[in-house]
Amino acid sequence: MLNDPLFIVAGIAVLAVLAILMFGIGTFAKGGEFNKRNANKIMRWRIGAQFVAVLLILLFVFIRRQTGG
Repeated sequence: MLNDPLFIVAGIAVLAVLAILMFGIGTFAKGGEFNKRNANKIMRWRIGAQFVAVLLILLFVFIRRQTGG
């Protein structure tokens, strides 16, 4: 499974979601002007990244079931 490029890409996408989430939580906890200006933008980035990550995971599962892997 670790040799599958789609698995690696899906893993990277999940890590990107985690990074965006941690950045958003950090700015929310800190507060201030940056958070007021960018909170919604950061949330939209996270939702978009989650969408891509979920699609990649579903594609991986679908392909693995088709090939019997």
